[in-house]
Amino acid sequence: MKRKSIKLVVLMILMLIVSCNEPETVVTNYVHPDGSVTRKIEMKSIEGDVNKRFKISDIQVPFDSSWSIRDSCEVDKKGDTTWIRRAEKLFKNIDELNLTYKSDSGSNKNFSRRAGFNKKFKWFNTEFKFSERIDKKLSFGYPVKDFLNNEELLYFYSPEKLKSDKENGPDSLKFRALTDSVKHKTDKWTTKNMVSEWIGDFSKLTAGKADKDISFRSLKSREDEFISLIEKDDKHLDSLWKNGILLKEFLGEENALKYKTEADSALSVVTNNIWANFNDYSVRIVMPGKLIGTNGFIDSSHVLLWPVKSDFFMTERYEMWAESKIPNTWAWIVSGLFLVFVLSGVIMKVIKKD
Repeated sequence: MKRKSIKLVVLMILMLIVSCNEPETVVTNYVHPDGSVTRKIEMKSIEGDVNKRFKISDIQVPFDSSWSIRDSCEVDKKGDTTWIRRAEKLFKNIDELNLTYKSDSGSNKNFSRRAGFNKKFKWFNTEFKFSERIDKKLSFGYPVKDFLNNEELLYFYSPEKLKSDKENGPDSLKFRALTDSVKHKTDKWTTKNMVSEWIGDFSKLTAGKADKDISFRSLKSREDEFISLIEKDDKHLDSLWKNGILLKEFLGEENALKYKTEADSALSVVTNNIWANFNDYSVRIVMPGKLIGTNGFIDSSHVLLWPVKSDFFMTERYEMWAESKIPNTWAWIVSGLFLVFVLSGVIMKVIKKD
């Protein structure tokens, strides 16, 4: 099933309007050993109107006038202008940072996001972990790892720049085939999620008044049947749904007519959740000390990077994390002195015996 077809159906059914004014945004978290975080946001926009350029309602991550803000612009060889806004603020602790997410009024305000920080003392080293997490959107969806192999999964989460470089590099044929494979499988994944979520929401709306033949358990057992009906004629999915043909085939004519309102309401909820109006951005993390673990990617400036897209947290919580350590110099000195003291004692005993 082609995702473009489904998106077109969503637009026709719900008349969704997606903002195109969001700037290209990169968030960098500089994590300090005491748990404080210096957050820097860089936003790039080609919007000429100064009143529309960096509207708070279009910004992907929260910031306000309490930040240090600096504006500039760049003009390329073609004469095109890119406007740049850089904002910076020091947060004393992770709670302060999370308060900004709770009070967010930007384009992604409806998504649950939070940061985390842990510090562990291990005598010779102190270890740190910083993370950014976004809660999943769907209640009845399937993990994308059920559809992709390890190589495809890594490619799925990769930054667009990395994908583009590989698709245009020496192994371009291999990576273009990989792109096609990932797209085909994620289309299947999206369809499966849409059907599963619709069954779950429809069952909630009809609970207590529907017969056993359209209970959650019964409909769930026929999930693949519903998917086959959709895939059979996806180009006309909109008209098939509006005319009740698809619903009659799946639920039977009587139930389709009886529960048409609930079916439409469930579809509205599902499409809003799957194709939520989320504006993408990127996250970078700079850790104190030596990096010892992460699930991120290394960008061209040798900094950890994560793309943030709605597909990543459709069915599972999306977590971006990094771990590092700093050696405790005093602990090494104390341990060394203690070792010298013990060895000295052993040597003195040997000498006395002799």
